[in-house]
Amino acid sequence: MHPSLKHLAVAGVVAATLAACGGSGSSNNFVPFVPPPAASNPPAPAPAPAPAVPGTVDVKLIAFNDLHGNLEPPKLSINAPAKGGGTVPVPAGGAAYMASAIASLKEKNPNNAVLSAGDMIGASPLVSALFLDESTIEAVNAMKIDFNAVGNHEFDKGQTELLRMKNGGCAKNTALEPCRVNKNFPGANFGFLAANTVKGDGNTLFPATGMKTFTKDGATVKVAFIGMTLKGTPNIVTPAGVAGLSFKDEADTANALIPQLKAQGADAIVVVVHEGGTTTVGYNDKSCAGLSGDILPILNKLDTAVDVVISGHTHRSYVCDYGKTNPAKPFLLTSAGQYGTLLTDINITIDTRTRKVTAKAADNVIVQGEAYTSGATTVALTDQYPAFGKNQEVAALIGQYLAIAAPLVQRVVGSLTATATRTQTASKESVLGNLIADAQLAATSPAGKGAAQIAFMNPGGVRADLAPAGDGSVTYGQIFAVQPFGNSLVVKTMTGAQIKAVLEQQFNSGSNTVASPKVLLPSASLSYSYSLSAPAGSRIGNMALNGTAMADATSYRVTMNSFLATGGDNFTVFNQGTDALGGDQDVDALEAYIKANSPLAPPATGRITVLP
Repeated sequence: MHPSLKHLAVAGVVAATLAACGGSGSSNNFVPFVPPPAASNPPAPAPAPAPAVPGTVDVKLIAFNDLHGNLEPPKLSINAPAKGGGTVPVPAGGAAYMASAIASLKEKNPNNAVLSAGDMIGASPLVSALFLDESTIEAVNAMKIDFNAVGNHEFDKGQTELLRMKNGGCAKNTALEPCRVNKNFPGANFGFLAANTVKGDGNTLFPATGMKTFTKDGATVKVAFIGMTLKGTPNIVTPAGVAGLSFKDEADTANALIPQLKAQGADAIVVVVHEGGTTTVGYNDKSCAGLSGDILPILNKLDTAVDVVISGHTHRSYVCDYGKTNPAKPFLLTSAGQYGTLLTDINITIDTRTRKVTAKAADNVIVQGEAYTSGATTVALTDQYPAFGKNQEVAALIGQYLAIAAPLVQRVVGSLTATATRTQTASKESVLGNLIADAQLAATSPAGKGAAQIAFMNPGGVRADLAPAGDGSVTYGQIFAVQPFGNSLVVKTMTGAQIKAVLEQQFNSGSNTVASPKVLLPSASLSYSYSLSAPAGSRIGNMALNGTAMADATSYRVTMNSFLATGGDNFTVFNQGTDALGGDQDVDALEAYIKANSPLAPPATGRITVLP
């Protein structure tokens, strides 16, 4: 009882007693008032008032993208602002250091979620690719992340193998043997999200969304995550890898999911999408100057209920207040570059009364771990930025896989007289791309191997430069890094007209355009010219096989990898080829060519002539 009410009650008892006893005024009837005995226990103190529910809850999101199985430090640096002006190179990356960096960020706020914006696996270095990326899944398991929005490279080996990456097991879905190290591969202990990847039955391949609930002093907030890849995925992976799947528009997909997420109590909406852009500014420059790319049309269509867009795919890093670009779309847009060199530290504040995000900010954090030497350049650790120690669990896991891979990685396959690079010339050729095309032609030109006359290599399949050691030697690990996809060679019969049509598709097929052409790398046997100013369908000319003009009606035997053979990179005319004959693995063909021609002088460019 409230103290004041208690006093009033006692006073009432006293008054009533006196009135009852004094009605006649006779002393004989007087009954003296005796106060009640004191209570043996004092009255309990009033309970303390309940603590006020906080008006806001802060949530930390930790994001990365395009890890691509880079478990070892990738020998890359981030040019970051130096304290005295200018920039300082900061050595970055390595899964063991990345795990420690994630743990360090988590310690700053227990209300956190860790997210990957795709291409966690695929196009990976040998220590991951040789083991079907099982090593990467296990390493990320140890990082205790929440969700990975699948990217295009997750589909490199097909949806059945991708499902194994999530669910575990040792089913053999590829040419490589699964479970060579861990006989009980567990699969991912984090969620895969694929909101716009739809199967024939109308269901998504993986869940479309995830939700996390956070509490603070009695207050509860919910953050919803929509995860997806770019709708153009079928154009940039092996068609067999996405057979039976359709990839829906990114913004339409997200917008359709928002009402049900709000109905489930979501206070904040985060889109995690494997699509991105580029900027013209440096590390952690928040101005986002020069923002461009395929992420912009998505942002401009997204519902303004979205608070944060975590992106990837372009391997660029940025933190953008997109509201400065489009005031109608005030999203926070982020990307963490590539290969685990950066983590994006995103902080949002949610009002517990309005159930809205009232503040949001982000920084890209450099995963500085260890110094490295690349060629003649050494990049040392710097005290101008935090350095992270090794997570011993992840380091031990990587060491186990490296030990088994080491004999293969270090094996010398031959020698080069100079570095073969991926750098494109004015004609869009590259020395290394031409070298690979020559190797593939050599592997398939014998009669029993397909009697090939021409070979083509897709530029996106050339993943690293090939730099010999001081003595000119090249190792298997290096050539595997150049071609990590495990494609096989295919020889098909095509007419001159069909070959010309394929070459026309370099400039006019899907995402291959005059503004952004995808030029195939030809073997030395083929020469031709192109003119970007010519009308579509008439850009290719002067096609010659070993110096002899090619005829539209003549048939030729053409080599391509299995990715191109089924229409990859929008080169659908390759599907018209006939009399297909399968061949060796692409990396085996490159090894055999270097070995047979050592010391090999990298080829010249100039197979393609650009006309006005």
